[in-house]
Amino acid sequence: MGVDVFGGLLFGIAGSYLSLGTSAAGFVRDMSAGKGFIALAALIFAKWRPWYALMACLLFGFFDAVGNRFQNIQLGELVVPVQFMQALPYILVVIVLAGLVGKAIPPRAGGEPYVKER
Repeated sequence: MGVDVFGGLLFGIAGSYLSLGTSAAGFVRDMSAGKGFIALAALIFAKWRPWYALMACLLFGFFDAVGNRFQNIQLGELVVPVQFMQALPYILVVIVLAGLVGKAIPPRAGGEPYVKER
């Protein structure tokens, strides 16, 4: 019971952040902007272990913040485009999942509907 309440509390905080903390205050279409893909990739990267998933989410969130903070970077004569910095978290996800994860075996009951026993 306690874990369910705690999970619901975290989901409520995440939903309120998405609807109130983003630039468009309110519920709009596609407001998650691909964050679900990154969350799923973090779960696969952590091999379905909660604490490792937390660390993976913090890592991907850090690169998302870096992409938002450093929009125009000049390296001498080279100017890094804004689009590259915004795509940085997604590029990191592809690199991590393609090269560093190895074989990730999902839980046996993953994807099966839950049937409550009496």
